Amino acid sequence: MNTQQQATIARELGIDRQLRKDGESAEIARRIDFIKQVLRESGCKALVLGISGGVDSLTAGRLCQMAVEQLRDEHYQARFIAVRLPYKTQADEQDAQASLDFIGPDLITTANIAACVDGLMANIAIDGLQPSAELLDFAKGNVKARARMLAQYAIANFSGGLVVGTDHGAEALMGFFTKFGDGACDLAPLSGLTKTQVRLLADALQAPAHLVRKPPTADLEELAPGKLDEAAYGCTYEEIDAYLMGETVSAQARQIIENAYSKTAHKRALPRVPVTASCE
Repeated sequence: MNTQQQATIARELGIDRQLRKDGESAEIARRIDFIKQVLRESGCKALVLGISGGVDSLTAGRLCQMAVEQLRDEHYQARFIAVRLPYKTQADEQDAQASLDFIGPDLITTANIAACVDGLMANIAIDGLQPSAELLDFAKGNVKARARMLAQYAIANFSGGLVVGTDHGAEALMGFFTKFGDGACDLAPLSGLTKTQVRLLADALQAPAHLVRKPPTADLEELAPGKLDEAAYGCTYEEIDAYLMGETVSAQARQIIENAYSKTAHKRALPRVPVTASCE
């Protein structure tokens, strides 16, 4: 077992292997302080985050609300804007509403992305290209993710705010986000956490258990609605988290994880640019 490679990848992703149960309170405070610091330094007055009904946006949203409430107590005017971003009708809308009830955001707004996504897809035609139904569905899923980020940045423009992302260590490892979609944000307060650690923080925040344990799904594909993240990965979050924590995983899981990390390296990197010629 190549534990050195596991350690290298965990270090590159900023994974805190020391964070386990009973250390959640200090970690919550540290991440709230991070959010407050970023907002203060930016001079902005709002945080904007899309709420899906999953544990990631639930946890990030509650941290954001706690951060702006503390800032107001410190005489810095700030607010948290939670955004619902359904495509037509969301199947698990009740979970999104339960998340909002728990978070208690200062402001809730909704932007249905259906017209934007459908209008764009209807106007894309390239001579000589006839993508399969599966490829069209994949591309449309990415358009949905990017449309959601467009809406969040427009709302951030309206409110003088920053856009918050929900990416964490397990998703970063697998490259399970849309480049310039849900991977685009101004701050990512869950960065470096495993999925298990996100759930630990959510539990410590006293989030509803059914939301904390809800099987994660990006729900972007129409040919496979509600497809679970783990079905897309080919391995479980438990295996991914174990890998990040330096624990033993099966050879099959290791291969899936390391192949995904290598294949999606471009998603975690800045755009490539020409190397400047040496003046020496």
